[in-house]
Amino acid sequence: MRHLVFLLATVALAQNAPHIREWRPEAGEAASKPRSACADLHSLTGYEYSVLTVEDLPAAGERQAFCRVLLLVQPEIRIEVALPVSWNRRLYMFGNGGYAGEKLDAPNRVAHRDAAVTSGFVVTQTNTGHDAEKEPLATFTVNPQKMADYSFRSLHVTAETAKRVAEAYYGARPERSYYNGCSTGGRQGLILAQRYPADFDGIIVGAPALDNVAGRMRSIATWQAQAKAPVRTAKLALLAERVYARCDDKDGLKDGLLTEPGRCDFNPSRDLPVCSGEETAQCFTAGQVRTIEAIYNDVMVNGNRAAFGFPKGAEVLGPNGRSGWDGWILKDDGLAQGPMYAESALKYMLKGRHDPDADILKFNLERDSAAFDAVGRLMNATNPDLTRFRDRGGKILMYFGWADPALNPRMGVEYYEKAQAKMGADTGGFFRLFMMPGVFHCSGGVGPACFDPLKQIVPWVEKGKAPERIVAQQIDQGRVVRTRPLCPHPQVARYTGSGSKDEESSFRCVN
Repeated sequence: MRHLVFLLATVALAQNAPHIREWRPEAGEAASKPRSACADLHSLTGYEYSVLTVEDLPAAGERQAFCRVLLLVQPEIRIEVALPVSWNRRLYMFGNGGYAGEKLDAPNRVAHRDAAVTSGFVVTQTNTGHDAEKEPLATFTVNPQKMADYSFRSLHVTAETAKRVAEAYYGARPERSYYNGCSTGGRQGLILAQRYPADFDGIIVGAPALDNVAGRMRSIATWQAQAKAPVRTAKLALLAERVYARCDDKDGLKDGLLTEPGRCDFNPSRDLPVCSGEETAQCFTAGQVRTIEAIYNDVMVNGNRAAFGFPKGAEVLGPNGRSGWDGWILKDDGLAQGPMYAESALKYMLKGRHDPDADILKFNLERDSAAFDAVGRLMNATNPDLTRFRDRGGKILMYFGWADPALNPRMGVEYYEKAQAKMGADTGGFFRLFMMPGVFHCSGGVGPACFDPLKQIVPWVEKGKAPERIVAQQIDQGRVVRTRPLCPHPQVARYTGSGSKDEESSFRCVN
């Protein structure tokens, strides 16, 4: 229990998020001790990387003492490797968010590192090759090497460097290696499985930005529609009320969750109150209805689908009283997060089109979308052929919130189903997707999202125990208020007809 309290207090992630909190090595597992002094690791500097600093850090609370090594790979890939005094012989790497470039000692990253060190992992992380304070958003991508480092190179370089440092310190390379990331970090996990299948044995992929180009197309289309007829965030509560009134019980249980958003037949032009005169707080203008329809509809470019429309469900107000759309899809002042990322890509990322004055409202989707093709070839993690990763025994656990307003969950389902089509009937033996009803981007929302992914992936990799049913919790002010099973796609959690709708035991996984 003390371990659980410590980790919940230190992991600076949203409380309702998948994170390390329960998994520990089994009693009796052998642990490795250092065979060299921490200071001796300075000597590892060579042509591949430079060891900048090494530091012995004492134990703090539940976290054990460890040797901290900071390294530089040219031109600007910063890497941290944390080497605990009692090592469980496993490597753990965690990913990045957005355009990355984070400080390695940012509080949330330190907390994530310390949680893994407490469990005995050698832990590694990277800034992916640039400093976001000096080169914010996509500004760094005008440098081709930094673009490649962010897209894929830094991931492999970090994994390999951490293994070399571990070998120098303990006299042995890791016996097993695990990766965990969400959003951009989820894309990174799929890149590792697709490009570098020997780097990790178990990969945890959360809400992956796997099709970067489709995400940008989606944001551009959304913001152009919003500019024509803005929907103010104050209207989102009314929108959510109408969506859930229409669809909450479509899965057989009225519980404030859309377990199967694809069943929701909400139609804005039919189901929203349309203003007959001046706009009021209780109605939408005809233009606003068209904006909302544009968000739900697929983005079509020259007759082809360029991006999915958002599923219903993320309009709902979360525990903080704000809609899932608020800030990501819509914003009353300035660009919302998704459009801001897209506009930065227009300014700096497109090959041969460096234009700091580019305007998201002036981008012509029909004429200019091909300018993103080179970006997709570098960054997208859409290759469904995972043969090399599967054949060496690798496992992937992917999760996605059905109410994610940042990255379209339909994108994750499509990728998984393409992988199934490519890899065949035994895909579930190494790759499983768990959809999370009511969960926003990576965490939070109105659905249970809190579980320990290591508790699922480690037994799968090391003992062949595939996760059949993951029990997720919803926590409010430190108290568990709801549990619900997460089921491997295409299964869903269906109410048995008796018992509390807030207890996972009242549900079973069905196709």
